[in-house]
Amino acid sequence: MLYFTTLLLIMIVVSIALVEAISNWSTAEKAKRLKNPIPPTDVAWAAGMSVYLDHCVPCHGDKGDGKGEKADQLSVAPSDFTDARKMNSLVDGQLYWQVTKGRKPMPGFEDKLTTEQRWQVVDYIRSFSQHPASAAPADPGAAKAKQP
Repeated sequence: MLYFTTLLLIMIVVSIALVEAISNWSTAEKAKRLKNPIPPTDVAWAAGMSVYLDHCVPCHGDKGDGKGEKADQLSVAPSDFTDARKMNSLVDGQLYWQVTKGRKPMPGFEDKLTTEQRWQVVDYIRSFSQHPASAAPADPGAAKAKQP
């Protein structure tokens, strides 16, 4: 009897996980169609940098390379925003959805950041994989220290 009860519980857990995975996948697909309403202006970029410095640096690092001080402690390596090939394969809506919902071990920021802040951080993280002339500063911590 214990065997069948255990088997039934395992089947229920697997079914729930499968439904959740399918649901998340379809939501992620819908996110591809989201258009970024925040133009990548200097003001939006600076606001995104501020959000990044406050919430993302510990895992993703100052340079956006996924080598923050907490990166080695995580079960999944943080994304490397300097990988132009990978970043170019993602549309803004996908990045926004990832920031909004998170995925373990990354938390979701839906309840921590406004919609505008989440779009601004998308604009900012894009800068890590762009050409050097338009890339993020080498030391965003120094840029934050200069902010009023």
